[in-house]
Amino acid sequence: MTEAPFDPFAAYDNSTLVASDPIEIDAPASVVWEVLTDLPKYSAWNPFCVRAESTLEMGAPVTMSLVDYTGGGQLAPNVEYVCAFEPERLLSWELLDNPVWPYPARRDQVITALGPDRCRYLSTDAFHGPNGVHVMNFCGPWVKRAFDDTARALKKRAEALHAERGASQEKAA
Repeated sequence: MTEAPFDPFAAYDNSTLVASDPIEIDAPASVVWEVLTDLPKYSAWNPFCVRAESTLEMGAPVTMSLVDYTGGGQLAPNVEYVCAFEPERLLSWELLDNPVWPYPARRDQVITALGPDRCRYLSTDAFHGPNGVHVMNFCGPWVKRAFDDTARALKKRAEALHAERGASQEKAA
């Protein structure tokens, strides 16, 4: 029996949860996972997170450069910590509550296989704690736009990689 995929909408307060549009990708979950975990190549395809470094081990930092979607276009440094790693299913990192920066959040990237060559991708950010509603009011709209842009770019990248590999296999046959 296959375990049900992680559902951020059931796990978090929906009033402080930002979600990308779920997007169907014509590539296997393994290819989407490969693109998501190949952090050194983020700058080649990801319009929001243009740099990411991490070992992706549980608890490891994920050091990122994020495009400022508030209109400035500058790069913003960000460090979060890996909190879930389920190959081909779930990649998550979080910012824990901290007196210096009391804005805890958790980003979940969920992949759901829809067949051998198709999957669905969804990205969410859950803002926690007493400041969650304020973060949602300030950041929610631009985070949504950034996650939608990322989901569309991930689709394009994964489908191109999958098509390229299929063409290579056809030539070899």
